[in-house]
Amino acid sequence: MQTEDDSHSRIELPEGSFDGRHAFDAHLRSAFAAACQQNWREFVWSDPDFSDWPLGERSVIDALQAWASSGRQLIMVAERFDVFEREHARFVHWRRMWGHIIDCRVCHGPGMPQVPSAIWTPTWFLHRIDIEHVRGVCGRSPDSRRAVRERIDECLRHAKSGFPTSTLGL
Repeated sequence: MQTEDDSHSRIELPEGSFDGRHAFDAHLRSAFAAACQQNWREFVWSDPDFSDWPLGERSVIDALQAWASSGRQLIMVAERFDVFEREHARFVHWRRMWGHIIDCRVCHGPGMPQVPSAIWTPTWFLHRIDIEHVRGVCGRSPDSRRAVRERIDECLRHAKSGFPTSTLGL
């Protein structure tokens, strides 16, 4: 006999190395789904431009919608956000509704640190070490999580606000 708890089994986040586009996308989708289920208060995303993240997918937006509420915070850091209007229209719409919990920062220019491709949470991380070949590592290791967060924080120290919820023209 299946109980209600069995039908909503806990999402197990991957651990260890990953290789390839399919694995990367699957790991991102797992993280987005786990955010609500595991009640993550803080969610940090980092990528040079997020162009190849599945942020335009309906299932991803549904997961983010389930996660979003008062007391939550999403921090995004990138070198640029220009691909969002073209590639991630659903995300742009969702961001307009939840702009008050999302802080988007741009870290780009001479002497600035390189923006890593990563997700950081208080309990799990994903770090795409080789963007071109889509290889990386993810897991719960406190030392690895701390190292990823330190790289992101270095970018945040130099970053400026970016990706406004709306653009007003004259």
